[in-house]
Amino acid sequence: MSGEDAEEASDAGRADDVGREDLDRDDLEALVAENPEAVAAFLDRLDAVNELLDVLALGEAALTDEMVVELADTASTLAESADGLATAETVELATTVGDNGDELREAMETLIELQRSGTLDELAELGQVGSLATAALDDGMVRSLAGTGAALGEVADAAADEEVREGTKTLLAGLGAAQRSEPSKVGAVGLARGLRDPEIQYGLGYVLALSKAIGRSRSPENES
Repeated sequence: MSGEDAEEASDAGRADDVGREDLDRDDLEALVAENPEAVAAFLDRLDAVNELLDVLALGEAALTDEMVVELADTASTLAESADGLATAETVELATTVGDNGDELREAMETLIELQRSGTLDELAELGQVGSLATAALDDGMVRSLAGTGAALGEVADAAADEEVREGTKTLLAGLGAAQRSEPSKVGAVGLARGLRDPEIQYGLGYVLALSKAIGRSRSPENES
């Protein structure tokens, strides 16, 4: 290719580039004309981004070597803390908190109310008093309390028996019925007549059975 041919080809290439630039400019102008508000918003955001980049550049330039080292140490410490928190226990705790968020929020609100009203401080003082009272107990008092607790446990066990519950209900029902009947004074004749009443006979039988059971439990053989 001669020099003239090369020059003509170069001129043709430049003409094509100019034509494409004119076409792109025309397309861009058409888009701007169709969406002026969107273009204006884009330019506003672009200005804000440029300002932010300028601020970051100024901040980076203002950092001294010591500040850079301190920031690096802080980042390292935060990374170590994150590694320490990333355990199965913390994950389980986070899951529990998420599952019980409403209950925890209500509990925190209750604690805040107790704190504001001074009740929380009173409860703390009461706990300290209880600790002092516990520390003041001697061995004899501890043994006495332990014996009382054991006796109460035995009573509770006996009361939990189904037959005992039924017997207690029977006695209470009888007491209520007797109180509602407004019983009157009974002499020897009234007693003799009452002994012929089947209900009184059943009641006497129950009382005799109760007396026998109490006597059996209180007999010397059982007490020993």
